[in-house]
Amino acid sequence: MSLPDREKTGVARLLGRAALYGLVASVALVSACTVRPLYSNAPLTAGSTVGASAELASISVKPVKTRYAQQVRNNLIFGFGQGAGEPATPAYILDLGVTELVESAALVQIQTDEDEPTAGTVTLTSSYVLTDASTGTVIATGKRSVPSSFDRPRQEYASYRAQIDAENRAARELADLLRLSVAQDLVKHGKKA
Repeated sequence: MSLPDREKTGVARLLGRAALYGLVASVALVSACTVRPLYSNAPLTAGSTVGASAELASISVKPVKTRYAQQVRNNLIFGFGQGAGEPATPAYILDLGVTELVESAALVQIQTDEDEPTAGTVTLTSSYVLTDASTGTVIATGKRSVPSSFDRPRQEYASYRAQIDAENRAARELADLLRLSVAQDLVKHGKKA
């Protein structure tokens, strides 16, 4: 039998220590993660006695002016209250600003020399401000955007209806994104309190 080489053992020890330190560091990082379900009964903000769904149900959404913004607002109210409507005494007020951008996504050459759009994209963008109803302090602001594609047939009414359907799809998806963003904002605000 031969004796172990001292240089190889030192390198092996150094690699073993580096692996051990890396393992300890990764365990420390993973233990700092706070993953929890949004639909749990745990409160979103510190010191709150109500669960996450009750806290989201206490959000009132200000009125808006356009049809597509109203679709976003209706879907938000339904999502926050889980079908119960707006609260009588809201704890938070959400102010929405929704804009729309309609673009032609594809052009197809038809029998004439003109290019006619055959596909379009509706992009709804919403900026929001969440305020505390009792104090009027701004809790969070944010901006979210959702695109939705649609086909543009040659018939004018069919093309218009396809665009409306795309707006409705985008409004539903945007409301879901906003609901999750507001829940995250409430959690962040609760950690600061």
